[in-house]
Order: sequence, then structure tokens, then C-alpha cells
Amino acid sequence: MLKALRKGEFQGVVIHKIDRSARNLKDWADLGELIDQGIEVRFANESLDLNSRGGRLSADIQAVVAADYIRNLREEAKKGLYGRLKQGFYPWRAPVGYKDNGAAQPKTIDPVKGPLVKKAFELYASGQTSILPLVEEMYNRGLRNVAGGKVTRNGMHTILRNPFYTGVMHIAASGETYTGNHEALISRAMFQRVQEILHGRVGTRVFVHDFLFRKSITCAQCGNCLIGERQKGIVYYRCHSANCRKTSVREDVFAGSFEEELKKIEFTEAEFGYLKDRLAELKGSWLKDRDNQLQVLKLRIEQTTDRLNRLTDAYLDQALDKGMFEERKAALIGERRAMEETLRDYETNKRSIPHEIEKCVELASSANSLYQGASFAKKRLLMRTLMSNCVIREKSLSFVWQIPFQEIAGREKSDDGRQSKEMGRDGELLIDRLMQMFKTDSSFELLSAEELML
Repeated sequence: MLKALRKGEFQGVVIHKIDRSARNLKDWADLGELIDQGIEVRFANESLDLNSRGGRLSADIQAVVAADYIRNLREEAKKGLYGRLKQGFYPWRAPVGYKDNGAAQPKTIDPVKGPLVKKAFELYASGQTSILPLVEEMYNRGLRNVAGGKVTRNGMHTILRNPFYTGVMHIAASGETYTGNHEALISRAMFQRVQEILHGRVGTRVFVHDFLFRKSITCAQCGNCLIGERQKGIVYYRCHSANCRKTSVREDVFAGSFEEELKKIEFTEAEFGYLKDRLAELKGSWLKDRDNQLQVLKLRIEQTTDRLNRLTDAYLDQALDKGMFEERKAALIGERRAMEETLRDYETNKRSIPHEIEKCVELASSANSLYQGASFAKKRLLMRTLMSNCVIREKSLSFVWQIPFQEIAGREKSDDGRQSKEMGRDGELLIDRLMQMFKTDSSFELLSAEELML
């Protein structure tokens, strides 16, 4: 409207009231410039002569009052919104996958869209698809946006970046994070995996030449990943840094070394039998151990809450700036949310530490055979599940296992594989270390051998 008035397309404008003419004093100043240029401005509810000094003064005073009223209204609206956020309620429209239930009511998982959004996270977390194929796949499966249309590329990015699905509310405008009282759709670990892929820490691009061990071998000298290339039908992984271009390894040599490493986590029949029997005993006594673990988790949740309170006190005492406060607050809220998820799983018997250790033992024992018969994509997924990284120094390869396989690879092994007192002692030590690891890192999630091969 102002642009049209400046161009002279109209001679004037009729406004209902002064407070409708400007949201702030800058808008009123723009309107004042038009009045000075001869544009006629009339108000339906006020009899003001803006061409006279007295009328202009009266209008200026009313405009200042109106701007202050709008400013106060904004503050009150923000106070209401942030009051709801502090109570755990999301005061805006529910994101895709959740349903609105009215004011001061938590969002609930949509029975149709919720499982589809969860599937979208699972597919992207596998590292085998990118955004555009995921958009098409989820559209074919029936996922629709709030308006009932197709979830676009930007819409899928918004979904995958939204921590709301883990039970946490993050407000981008202020950078603040709050704990929601709605049910989480996905685990914190899965959300972190998706963020790593989105930020490029795990590649999902479609390559012209897709190599099995890409982004899996690190140069010890410069820290860069070796890049795969095919020369005369043979695949090499080379470091392209100017200082260490000679660092390279053939793919078949690396594959052979990796297969040898897999044998280090493979159990003998006697070891596997002993561990299965011992885990069966642990499952029988898990209910008692679970109560102890529940108490430990509740204590850790209380400690995290106390840290959040002390962090808030430090911010109020101006010991921290707002950016650092929000960053640490978000980390603590995420940590507490992960422990709360584990606590619920323990309370509902959806998860038990002996069962997690059993999955770990079975995967380690069958890793070599699974790798030999797996497809290209499954080999890569299995390798990333088992191995954290491989560092090459000249021609020497050093493999770094993911936890808990690092514990398994470093166990004491009997030479002949016979049942012995040493096996019982070493097996018990291994189980104790694995138990301690799963108790300490309650957010650790491990796929079973069957789930990896699906």
C-alpha cells in the first residue's frame, strides 16, 4: 500500500484507527513522510487534521501509545508461549506425525503418520538413502504433510532435524531447549545418527564409483580419509594430502586384513557355550538386578536435573553467556531424555542388559560368516557397526573397534578352546566388563545379527 501511495497511484488512504496504521514507530514515521508529501490520510474513528500542527501532535501521541500497547501485547504473548513451554506443552501446531489435542494438552502420536515418520528416520539412519529418494519412498508409503500434500525435500529436512520427535522442544528463534511432556517417537541415539548423516559426518551421497571401504580408513599422518579410486580394474585407497600422497592400500589387502580382524572377536564353540549358559543365568536373576539398575538410573536422572538447576543458577548469576548456557542446557536435556527412555524400557521390560549382551555376543560370534555372505550394502553396515575406524601408517593397518567389541577383541583367549577354569574366569571378567559398559552408557543401542541382515 505504501509503495502504491509513493508512486502516486492513489491520492490518499482511509485507516480504521491510529493503532491500525503502524506496528511500531518506524511504520508511523514512514506514514508521516507520505503526509508531508501531500498524501491525504484519514482515520474513521478519530477526527484529526493531520495537516495542522495540533492534529499532528495529537496523532503522534496516540501513535506512541499504540506502539507501546503493541509492544506490551507482544511481551504478554511471549510470556504465555514460554510459560507453556516450561510446563512441557508445545503451544504451536503439532509437527507431522503428531496430533493436536487442544490447549494445555500434550501432543499424541498420530496412529497413521507417526509410524511413517519413524520409518523415515530409520531409512535415513541406515545410511543407504538420501533425501530425494526418501521423499519419494515415503510418499509412496502414504506419508503426507499437515495440508494433506506431499512432504517436500525441505519438509523432509525439517522433519529429520526436529528434536521434537525425541521428546525435546527446541525453539530456533531463541535457541532455547525445553523438555516436552509428549511421547517420544524415536530414540535419542537414532536422532543423533541422523544428524551425523545430515551434517556430513557419515556420507550418503550417490557416487559414480561407490567403494566398499570409503570413509573408513584414516591417514595417521594428516588425519584425512583415504579416497578410493580404480586403476586397471584394481581399487586403491589413497591419501591425497600434499604431504603424504604415498599412503595407500589396495582394497583386497584391506579386506583380507579386516577379515582377519573379525576372527579376533569370534568365539570358539566352548567360549560361546559358556557365555550362553552364563547369560541364561543372568536373565534369570535380571529382575533383581533390574531394580538396582533402576535406582542407579533414577539417581543419575536426579543428578542431571541438579546439574541443570546449577547451570541455570550460573546463568542467572551472569557466569555464563546465553549462547553457552543454551548449548549446555540442550546437551543436559538430551542426556536426561536418553536416560528416561532407558528407564521406561527397563520398567516395561522392553530392554534388559543381559539381552543386550546376548545380542552383542551373537553378533561377534557370527560376524565373520555374516560378512562373507552379505551384500555390498550389508557389508558396509556390518563394518560400521563393528568398527569405529581404521588408521593406516605407511603400510601398517590399525583397527579400532566399536564398543563393546573392543572388550571382546581384547579378551584373554585359550589356545586350544577347551573348557577350563581360566575360561570361566575370563568369561566372567568379559561379562562383568560388558555389564558395566551397558550400565554406564545407557543410551548405547546395538542391532542384532538378524536386524542387520534385514
